[in-house]
Amino acid sequence: MCRASSKENITLIGDGALYHRGSLVREAAERLKIKLEPLPAYSPDFMPVEHLWQWLREEVTYHACYNDECKLITQVATFQQEINLTPTVVADRLLTKSKLDAKEEKLRFST
Repeated sequence: MCRASSKENITLIGDGALYHRGSLVREAAERLKIKLEPLPAYSPDFMPVEHLWQWLREEVTYHACYNDECKLITQVATFQQEINLTPTVVADRLLTKSKLDAKEEKLRFST
């Protein structure tokens, strides 16, 4: 009878921040048999939160200047309430790509 290994293989995908690739993290990952896989250097298409931040900036901070932080916080709270009313719109807008378009990527970086 064939049995699966009792040890699970885990791959942790990170954004390449210094604290994600420091020696303590690498050593702990090795000890725990976790494979560390960095995302490409500039990869907002793989991170939905980046699209959310962009959406927030478009709706709240682009072309706007607030006299105090309370007004900014109120606008952010309003944005949050509005998007929470339409989860399917949010899901569609923040859809994560599973692969990059080579032609599009060439436009992102100069050679």
